[in-house]
Amino acid sequence: MTSAGGFPSALGGQVRLHHAAALVLALFFVFWPLAALTQTFPPLTGRVVDTADLLKPEERAALESKLKAHEDKTSDQVVVATVRSLEGTSVEDYANRLFRTWQLGQKKNNNGILLLVAPNERKVRIEVGYGLEGALTDALSKVIITTAIAPQFQKGNFAGGIEAGTDAILSILTGDAEQWQRRAELREDQTSSMDTIITFLIIAFIVFQVYRAIRGAGRPGAYRRRRSSGPWIIPTGGGWSGGGGWSGGSGGGGFSGGGGSSGGGGASGSW
Repeated sequence: MTSAGGFPSALGGQVRLHHAAALVLALFFVFWPLAALTQTFPPLTGRVVDTADLLKPEERAALESKLKAHEDKTSDQVVVATVRSLEGTSVEDYANRLFRTWQLGQKKNNNGILLLVAPNERKVRIEVGYGLEGALTDALSKVIITTAIAPQFQKGNFAGGIEAGTDAILSILTGDAEQWQRRAELREDQTSSMDTIITFLIIAFIVFQVYRAIRGAGRPGAYRRRRSSGPWIIPTGGGWSGGGGWSGGSGGGGFSGGGGSSGGGGASGSW
């Protein structure tokens, strides 16, 4: 029997709405992994894969020569890639899967490094192979991005930023990491100091609110004032952050990866 106001009809509409929402959610979880599997990556045609056309031919050639000389001397495989789009994924996910697709570095050493630039999303990533994580740490990678690469990118100087980042990476890999280590330590000290200040402010705010509550508890009308004073808002320091921020293909031209892999070491940034 249908009651006044059409209550069963309204209830049925809500049930159908919930079913539709559940179906949409299920389809999302089915097709999102499929989209990731069908993602396409540029072929590995050399040590510089500039699909976003950020570099002039002579700049690409000079960078290619520099990276080849380093690989011939050390076997470390450093590759620079620019892409027009991250295709809806994070720069961390895209870089890691591109690294694995290209298999950068030697298989037994996992000594590959990928410098990825995505100008449309204004993202940059240094992805480090397992074997080089001890030399090019996450902290050093972050410092390279924030102090060498991003400042040039902010000026629109992509070639200068890529060159500065590459030079810093090669410098660290050849054992000249002292100046970059100092920058990393300075950045950690600054971050630690800021965290201490934020923690102090949060504690002071809580103590102040508790003090106000205790003082006002015995006063006439205190209950009404507390109810009308609004919610407490504790700052979380969300304006500060510490961090950051493709299996087997090869390209033409006689160049390919050596079978290396990465577990996600490195750092990301934006400009």
